[in-house]
Amino acid sequence: MKTYDEKHIKNIVLLGAAKSGKTTLCETMLFEAGIIPRRGRVEEGNTVSDYHEIEHDRGSSVYATCMHTEWRDYKINIIDTPGLEDFVGEVIASIRICDTALLLLNAQHGVEVGTGLIWDYVDKYRKPTILAVNQLDAEQANFSKTIEEAKQVLGHAVTVMQYPVNQGTGFNSVIDLLKMTMYKFPANGGKPEKLPIPESEKEQAEKLHNELVEKAAENDDTLMEQYFEKGNLDEDELRQGLKIGMLKHDVFPVFCLSALNDMGSGRLMGFIDNVAPSAVEMPAEKGEAGEAIVCDPAGPPVLFVFKTLLEPHIGKLSFFKVLSGEVKAGAELYNEKGNTVERLNQLYIADGKNRNNVDVLRTGDIGCTLKLKNTLTNHTLGEKGGVQVEAIHFPAPNVRVAIEAVNKGDDEKLSEVLAEIHMEDPTLEIEYNRELRQVILHGQGELHLALTKWRLEHIYKTPVEFIPAKIPYRETIRQAAQSTYRHKKQSGGAGQFAEVYIKIEPYFDGMPPYKEHPVRDTETVELNWGGKLVFNNCIVGGAIDTRFLPSIMKGIMEKMNEGPLTGSYVRDIRVSVYDGKMHPVDSNDISFKIAGMMAFKDAFHQAAPLLLEPVYDVETTIPDEMAGDVMGELQSRRSIITGMDSEHGYQVIKARTPQAELDKLYAALRNVTQGKARVKAVFAEYAAVPGDLQKRLMEEYKGVELVG
Repeated sequence: MKTYDEKHIKNIVLLGAAKSGKTTLCETMLFEAGIIPRRGRVEEGNTVSDYHEIEHDRGSSVYATCMHTEWRDYKINIIDTPGLEDFVGEVIASIRICDTALLLLNAQHGVEVGTGLIWDYVDKYRKPTILAVNQLDAEQANFSKTIEEAKQVLGHAVTVMQYPVNQGTGFNSVIDLLKMTMYKFPANGGKPEKLPIPESEKEQAEKLHNELVEKAAENDDTLMEQYFEKGNLDEDELRQGLKIGMLKHDVFPVFCLSALNDMGSGRLMGFIDNVAPSAVEMPAEKGEAGEAIVCDPAGPPVLFVFKTLLEPHIGKLSFFKVLSGEVKAGAELYNEKGNTVERLNQLYIADGKNRNNVDVLRTGDIGCTLKLKNTLTNHTLGEKGGVQVEAIHFPAPNVRVAIEAVNKGDDEKLSEVLAEIHMEDPTLEIEYNRELRQVILHGQGELHLALTKWRLEHIYKTPVEFIPAKIPYRETIRQAAQSTYRHKKQSGGAGQFAEVYIKIEPYFDGMPPYKEHPVRDTETVELNWGGKLVFNNCIVGGAIDTRFLPSIMKGIMEKMNEGPLTGSYVRDIRVSVYDGKMHPVDSNDISFKIAGMMAFKDAFHQAAPLLLEPVYDVETTIPDEMAGDVMGELQSRRSIITGMDSEHGYQVIKARTPQAELDKLYAALRNVTQGKARVKAVFAEYAAVPGDLQKRLMEEYKGVELVG
């Protein structure tokens, strides 16, 4: 395979909503360049990109897939990404390491909500962006409406480079405003015929060409001067201005495509070659300390691992970008986070499931290697003590479910397999929750979790079942209460005896000191689950020996670990031990621990006990026409609407929703909006549950206790 220098390597991430035609475009680009002899079809499961079994089953992308093509002495690395929000981790990692985003818009549907989510990350990383309006041969194609929506969402950097002459089922021609030429494609696609612009299109073409020239000129003072002098810019000057604009995130050139019918990909690849920036032209990557990592071919080797993939019968594949220097097969590089030297025995260029052996990868290139020992996603390989690349930040999960192995003998295997899946997919989080006594999977959506279950059962042969994840309730009190408890047990020989008098109160920061009895000392415990326990020792006259006070507190803490109402953690209580009795022989630590626990339990039930539930701030972004349905769905799930806003042509509804409703809410909102809702949720506070719900949960807990 030919080796390319850093200026002739272009890294493109292919983005777009589901069904926008990304995988089909990849096939067309590889076919046009002669990399593959024939184009596969998604429906037939024979594309270079979607090669995993689950992708064949679904008929859509689940993983980001690396490929490459070679076009007119340039190498173009392409990463085809999924279009569904559930797999956003694959998208984010790909955006982060590529140098240009190629965003596909479906001419039938315009800018979809999923596109807005993708754009958030493109904009965050300030990636140069090319827009491609695809499926212009569809009956409902509407180029003008798509461009109008793109400008609403992406801003006026959207710059038309081409427009269709005859969109719809007869589509075969585009006007190219850079070359001021009409391209007419043969019936089966491929290389177009170059024709003069028809008279009927000249006025429109001239108008849009002038807008293109102005857009290119405004990004560079020298070009602006030349524009004023000549009244125009030549083709090379236009390319220069467009590149500068793309690097400034001020120009998003628009191309026209029918990926399915092989129309427009060659012109697009030519633009990528000539105008899209290479890695050495991009702003420097950042290290963890904020230092610049210069993309220097002569610099020390720096490899950043952006993706880990476990392939059956092959092992662990680590995908990386060479940010500096070069790497040769057999090189030994140090991994600071893994604290190990890694030997890269083989280097590959990946084309889907096929891997092409290479001897060297140079600055700016993307490749992969096999079976690194301790290297994971977000790790850096380089010289010992060298720079560490700033990590990719993945979004927090949206939904959760508890998971159990169907066969209890598979528990250990399940734990190991889940760790492997998390290594491959950082957006899937595994929590071993001691409080809830459950293993909980946190994912981006129900589909994300469902496909995890599919992988466990089909790839790892580990049958599992999903059950609802419990809610981490909290218990507290609303008023003060006192209690006395005597523990007495005699069974021959030394017995057990302890008597404890306590007062409990709701605790809040800044509350007045306890004054009913003299306080000898106070201990404040910051509880691991939130809130505090304040423990006052008010014993005078030796009614209880000081050495027994820790045992009383230990008993109280045990009951706070498993609250009296529902077995949930208790928080924000002030306990004052003010009197008691002991026996010179029968009193001991266990007696006072039991007496403290039972006194606390009795007082708790008298103190207007309150059950608290976690509540989240939820932000839902949806098309305007869906706002009413979404608000109704939110309110039916105990949500309180806290605000509404408008953003880029969409409605943003803000609400506060209990966690007990949250998992069901995600599914309901996706259903009512046909998958067009974007939902974000952030923990807000613990709030009181409604009285009827508290009563029901207490009764359920009593039933569990009786069965136990």
